[in-house]
Amino acid sequence: MPDTAPTAPAPADPARPTPAAAAATAEAVAMAGSRTPLVEVRDLVKFFPIHGGVLQRKIADVQAVDGVSFDILRGETLGLVGESGCGKTTVGRLLLRLIEPTAGTIRFDGADITKVSGKDLKPYRRRMQIIFQDPYASLDPRTPIGDSIGEGLRIHDIGTPAERRRSVKTIMDLVGLAPYHARRYPHEFSGGQRQRIGIARALVVRPDLVVCDEPVSALDVSIQAQVLNELKALQRELGLTYLFIAHNMGVVEHISDRVAVMYLGKVAELADRREMFRAPEHPYTQALMSAIPIPDPELRRKRIILRGDVPSPVNPPSGCHFNPRCQLRAELGGPAICTTTEPPLLDAGDDHLVACHFRGAAASTGATT
Repeated sequence: MPDTAPTAPAPADPARPTPAAAAATAEAVAMAGSRTPLVEVRDLVKFFPIHGGVLQRKIADVQAVDGVSFDILRGETLGLVGESGCGKTTVGRLLLRLIEPTAGTIRFDGADITKVSGKDLKPYRRRMQIIFQDPYASLDPRTPIGDSIGEGLRIHDIGTPAERRRSVKTIMDLVGLAPYHARRYPHEFSGGQRQRIGIARALVVRPDLVVCDEPVSALDVSIQAQVLNELKALQRELGLTYLFIAHNMGVVEHISDRVAVMYLGKVAELADRREMFRAPEHPYTQALMSAIPIPDPELRRKRIILRGDVPSPVNPPSGCHFNPRCQLRAELGGPAICTTTEPPLLDAGDDHLVACHFRGAAASTGATT
């Protein structure tokens, strides 16, 4: 990076506990839901350093994930949605411990895995798998897909060679692949078939949690529906828990039980799928919903056009990250609290959490007056 790279104000120490907003958010998330969580995330932070100058000193941070808290309940699908660059994929990779968090805690099945590493982490690797957005790029082009699918079994030393071959054949049958496909190479398959290979590779070790990182965004619409229905059927059959990352609200509505909306590294809203699509509270969520096309030429939805561009995660706005583009703040005359105080996630009722000073519990209690 050149010496003239713009600098940014030094962020607060991410290792230091965030004050009131983070405490209120963690409490609201912990109180939401009655079933036992498989995954518990609290105040998760990931900053990527930027280096510049002749000596390549650190000059700023990309604040990719900044204080995210949520739970994923056993057997459910939590949809994580937002614009490109909001931190969705980074959250998924943090959960899988593919990258190290800067701060915060990740608990999996009751155990804190935030600092676990090496051999102690390997048992959790088997229980947490990922389906990539581009399965072709994640497959070895010189390896038959049967070997690629069975690689996890070999790494975790599951079964004998004969048992591994049977497991590969079984999982291929479950995802709609024929046994003779095991001898073929990735370039011999269509996009939908390659995604089924990716699903089989993730599920062959019988995980508990699967992070689906935009698994249908590169597929045709008809193939998307097939893959989504396949994922739902496999979830019922194998008792899986999904974190489903996407930017398509229609896809999220189809597959999710609950939905979390992210904006610039933070969770703006979290609610049951039906409640989220029936009555979104956060102005950003309302803008996203207004962009969903209605499959009826006689009906029209009022579009909410957001002003400007998404701010840089190197130097996000103070207070509420959404405040420069917020249509609600403009309607209210630009209240100062939006730029000075970060809104916590508060329960608006029925486990519907929203991070806005003028929505839900914050507005009803007069906390922002």
